Amino acid sequence: MWREVQGSKDWENLVDPLDSLLRQEIIRYGEFVAACYDAFDLDPNSRRYLNCKYGKRRMLSEVGLGESGYQVTKYIYATPDINVFPIGGNSIGSSCGKWIGYIAVSNDEETKRLGRRDVLVTFRGTVTSPEWIANLMSSLTPARLDPHNPRPQVKVEAGFLSLYTSSEGKKFGLGSCREQLLSEVGRVLNKYNEEDMSITLAGHSMGSALALLIAYDIAELGLNRDKLLNTDHTVPVTVFSFGGPRVGNSGFKERCEELGVKVLRITNVNDPITKLPGVFLNEHFRVLGGKYEVPWSCSCYAHVGVEILLDFFKMHNLSCVHDLGTYLSFLKCPKRLQVQREESIDFFNRAKEFVISGAQNKLNFNALQLKNAAMNMVNLVQSQRT
Repeated sequence: MWREVQGSKDWENLVDPLDSLLRQEIIRYGEFVAACYDAFDLDPNSRRYLNCKYGKRRMLSEVGLGESGYQVTKYIYATPDINVFPIGGNSIGSSCGKWIGYIAVSNDEETKRLGRRDVLVTFRGTVTSPEWIANLMSSLTPARLDPHNPRPQVKVEAGFLSLYTSSEGKKFGLGSCREQLLSEVGRVLNKYNEEDMSITLAGHSMGSALALLIAYDIAELGLNRDKLLNTDHTVPVTVFSFGGPRVGNSGFKERCEELGVKVLRITNVNDPITKLPGVFLNEHFRVLGGKYEVPWSCSCYAHVGVEILLDFFKMHNLSCVHDLGTYLSFLKCPKRLQVQREESIDFFNRAKEFVISGAQNKLNFNALQLKNAAMNMVNLVQSQRT
């Protein structure tokens, strides 16, 4: 059954109505993503500012997942190739790597319960100023992740690709998000290569875009295939996307499907982030009259995978339509959703405050660019009222 839950049959007969076991797995992986937010240090006075508050061995325990049956093996950092002012007035430069997620592996007991050794990669969503710019670049560029076959028709959003592939350079020694991920995933796959395994990638918002990029990258490079035995022995690659934006064009979507990458998108019908990028040029505008493909179809963004559509909107705080905690609360109790955001950290608004305060302190070109991007996002959210 675990293969069906991981999408081997594209979740046929499991989505509508939502299967109880699949619901439990979605919530379970969503809580691993929520751990990224819970452990992320947003205190400018902390020595761990914009990094994880805890060490790898105790991180899951500190955020209430000590009994999850997983052990964190590596932290992941991302460095967007964008020059903006220091975040929140802190002296840490925007070009330095920020903690963005982690890799964890199921222990022996959890592996027995699941029926396979699960390699889990999770990412948080947008919080820092450079990430906001990267999130809103909205221009397609060839992914070119396979050095042996660049596939120019496979295009992805430039900002997400920057977060995934940029590094601090040799001076600092921190490799790109991509290098860190591929190295650790490859190591874990080799360690447990004689067992049944799965690769699960989960993320919220921008994090779901990174999850899909690494899933595509793993499959394109063939890291999930045992080349020494035969190509039939393939480790399933599955993405659980929460409130995720579009990541690439139709060529990217088609290539993901060819490679067998399975994507389950959990979206709120009122969440504007899930409609970006490609508000106008998207999968719905590629074909005219159901017959003729438009000449600019290669420039149209397209969602990948199967969608589970939620519908919640009446909140005290409008930003909750994109909040991961609200997504999980709705999945746990869809008929009695109660949200009290005033008593907890609202990462959406915290990020917006970083953006606007930084722009007021340093009114240079990049700061204005960032402020405009943030306000565009706010306006898009507010437009959902009508």
